[in-house]
Amino acid sequence: MSEGIQTLRHAVRPTVLAKYLGQLALVLAMLSLVPLAASLFFAEYGISLRYLLVIPGLLLLFFLSLKLPTPAQLQQNEALAIVALAFLLSPLISSFTMMAGGLGWGEALFESISAITTTGLSTLDDLQERSHTFLFTRAWLQWYGGLGIVVLSLALMAGYQATSRRLAEPPAGEGLATTTRTYARHILGVYVALTLLGIALLSSLGMTLFDAVSHALAAVSTGGFSPHNESLGYFDAPAKTTGVVLIGLAGAVPLHLYYRFRQRGLTTTLRDPELRALLLLTLLVCGALGLSLYQHGMSGEDALFHGLIQGVSAQSTSGFSSLDIAALDDGSKLTLIISMFLGGGLGSTAGGIKLLRLLILLRLIQLLLQRSALPSHAVTQPRLSGRPLEEGDIQAALLLILMFIVIIVLSWLIFLAYGYAPIDALFEVVSASATVGLSSGITGSALEPELQALLCFDMLLGRLEIIALLVVLYPPTWLGKRMEST
Repeated sequence: MSEGIQTLRHAVRPTVLAKYLGQLALVLAMLSLVPLAASLFFAEYGISLRYLLVIPGLLLLFFLSLKLPTPAQLQQNEALAIVALAFLLSPLISSFTMMAGGLGWGEALFESISAITTTGLSTLDDLQERSHTFLFTRAWLQWYGGLGIVVLSLALMAGYQATSRRLAEPPAGEGLATTTRTYARHILGVYVALTLLGIALLSSLGMTLFDAVSHALAAVSTGGFSPHNESLGYFDAPAKTTGVVLIGLAGAVPLHLYYRFRQRGLTTTLRDPELRALLLLTLLVCGALGLSLYQHGMSGEDALFHGLIQGVSAQSTSGFSSLDIAALDDGSKLTLIISMFLGGGLGSTAGGIKLLRLLILLRLIQLLLQRSALPSHAVTQPRLSGRPLEEGDIQAALLLILMFIVIIVLSWLIFLAYGYAPIDALFEVVSASATVGLSSGITGSALEPELQALLCFDMLLGRLEIIALLVVLYPPTWLGKRMEST
């Protein structure tokens, strides 16, 4: 059996990777035009010069890739490698332009990785001294990094028929490949619409246009970068703060549900198990936080408000904060850790293990308990929301949950070895791995460089849902026989 698998296995083809990474270079060049325009608008020409060097270089890579043949078939390991390399190379390119904001290369790379992975952790504590272009660019990187995770979700699910159907829901007579292209167009439309609505909402609540745009970009992508050191604590109006986290919650909803709402109405949409789980968990976390804050001396009104803001922020993984997380009691931090770990919906911009995988795990536990009361010869098929769960779906969900836990534990042990408090260290590691961005106070300019590098690795693993990055690091991905490129 293993010999047969070895025979069928193919390594990635360098020309195929170069072809599609060249196309990515064109996309990055087009996306870079937006911060270039911002730098010209704010008359920050030093940043403009860097973009004028980067954009032609990206265009050159694209034109060189046009000479490469288009493959007749794209292997799954190639698709995952392309996505992983995109998330690895994009921060390297962005760090060059971010350095124009007065950062060293290490700081710029950390901010770029945190931005593109839509995490929101930062080592900077002097945002008020940073240029408008720099602050806008961080939010812009989060915005297009957030859309990238939806593409990654499709790549990861390509090998699992049931989950692919759940994401794309092919109409009768259409193949999954055709539907995936249609699905991508629908998701882009939803993403842009949510962003524009977010900007309009925050502007109507009294934010300046710069603040409204920056927070809407970061909220829809569940990124969490704010142009203010105090994050949402900067605003003295509860309506503005609430508006931002509600936009983040909208980004944590599986984006295809918005299209389903348009096609089938509210009643059908509300039957989605992930949406129900997201709303239920958000309410539970908000309630638990509010109660904990109240028990530790906060007034009832303030406890209710901050419990709502931080609960929604953690569950949606948007990572905004309305108070000092480091000052919270251990019980509140543990509640946030669990919430961040679970995250939002699959096919959304949120991080965490995703609620669909949690529902699969809970369904399997329920099925195990049910089987204990059935005859030994009884056959039961695991189902979720009336749909059968295929073996590949179950294995992928359980394996990813397990790998998330392993990565978090190993990273946590390293932080403990450096002498950090257990709860604070666990909070920081989970926040990075779940791409949330809330901080217990550990992440900052004083954090050891090797631990900064570890958090960068955790952020990339979390955004790539571990598997894609492991594909790149797996030697047989690169070594072995290859298919013909055409």
